[in-house]
Amino acid sequence: MTSAAPPFGRALCAMITPFDEHGALDLDGAQKLADHLVTRGCDGLVLSGTTGESPTTTDTEKSALVRAVREAVAGRASVVAGVGTFDTGHTVELALAAERAGADGVLVVSPYYSKPPQDALEAHFREIADACGLPVMLYDIPGRTGTRIEPETMLRLAEHPRIVAVKDCSYDFLGAQKVLDRTELAYYAGCDEHILALYAVGGAGYVSTVANVVPAQLRAVLDTFEAGDTPVSARLQQRATPLIEAMMSAGLPGTVTAKALLHALGLPAGPVRAPLRPAGREAADGLLAEYERLVAA
Repeated sequence: MTSAAPPFGRALCAMITPFDEHGALDLDGAQKLADHLVTRGCDGLVLSGTTGESPTTTDTEKSALVRAVREAVAGRASVVAGVGTFDTGHTVELALAAERAGADGVLVVSPYYSKPPQDALEAHFREIADACGLPVMLYDIPGRTGTRIEPETMLRLAEHPRIVAVKDCSYDFLGAQKVLDRTELAYYAGCDEHILALYAVGGAGYVSTVANVVPAQLRAVLDTFEAGDTPVSARLQQRATPLIEAMMSAGLPGTVTAKALLHALGLPAGPVRAPLRPAGREAADGLLAEYERLVAA
């Protein structure tokens, strides 16, 4: 089978969570940033993921963020709430809270650190999907969680009517294609360097941290491919590579690099919360140089 029509849109941004100068949640800033991103091509926003500093935001802050962003986008884009934790019961609570706050779907990462076996992992996801009325996007990122959602487990989970999508950071392109072939799960590239590659074999689009700063440029990769101009689409993906590498593979977390660039561009961001630390001047200058090269191309 091919992947189903994208349930949350094609161009999704894993949005940072703006804080004020004192480190408090900046809901006005979140609304301004959400509007900026949607106006420039994002048709979905994923809140309270790792990029959104979910480990350091409270349950109350997570719900308030969903409500504020939903109000700001006013139906122009989907709002997906990150609710995954390493505690099944807490994840259920967060999913229900996101539903009450008006989210359009939930992103559920594999339980991290405890490394559950595949049967326990499957039961975890099923319990959340059973408890919540929202469509579920699974998040497969074994490099951070320590646990892969194996393709056979993914095939079984695809049978659940509310498990509709995957954010794929598995770095297993063969495994992703096996699941795409046998299910109708919407596969979103969670690694920016894979946007075009996954889309070309039936993926749904992307959930991107880099889209915080270049939403239009990443959207153009999909749009030119859809228009049938594969060489141009490939060139646009390639042009984005230096910025992708600088933001995601140069030693600093994507949250830190995205906030450094947003600050330089005069957009809402604010500080990161500990244990993260802001980018230093040299790193911030290097990020800005790569950004300027891309937007000038």
